[in-house]
Amino acid sequence: MATIRLGDTAPNFKAQTSVGEIDFYEFLGNGWGVIFSHPADFTPVCTTELGTTAKLKDEFEKRNVKVIALSVDSLESHKVWINDINETQNTEVNFPIIADENRKISELYDFIHSNASTTTTVRSVLIIAPDKTVKLIITYPASTGRNFNEIIRVIDSLQLTANYQVATPANWKQGEEVVIIPAVKDEEIEAKFPKGHKTVKPYLRVTPQPNL
Repeated sequence: MATIRLGDTAPNFKAQTSVGEIDFYEFLGNGWGVIFSHPADFTPVCTTELGTTAKLKDEFEKRNVKVIALSVDSLESHKVWINDINETQNTEVNFPIIADENRKISELYDFIHSNASTTTTVRSVLIIAPDKTVKLIITYPASTGRNFNEIIRVIDSLQLTANYQVATPANWKQGEEVVIIPAVKDEEIEAKFPKGHKTVKPYLRVTPQPNL
């Protein structure tokens, strides 16, 4: 089974999904991507997760992010489950769900952890950059639903730090101060960060979010 780490290239694949066959790279295009796995169809926590993701459609779109889910059940099962999700979560699933009955994609993406289960996927989520590198991996136990506001927050941080020499501090949210990375010399700060900065310690320098 493959092991995927941060900075690795996300493997491409073709798959049957609830919206038809896709090529993963073609689906992502030149934008960002989120792929997340589910232990099984018709499970209560997954039902709430997929509903929450559907409700965040506008937030993902404004960030140029494509979302795709995976479960090891069949396409026919997915389609029935989607009806349940739409009904119980008061939404409309608006992204593909991969049918991975043979578990090939789950194994490709290291979504099956044998110590948790030898047959079903763990609750993992990966964020993939436009260059197809993996920028975030979070794995939750089956009993704990994911925090999709946190996933949006991380995307904001990744997109910001990809373009500016900054990092985001603990609990950072869009619009808050950011940290100037150590590679930026003090004498370079004024030119790079014209909004000003504050030196808390020589190694801790903060500045207003530069892209706002």
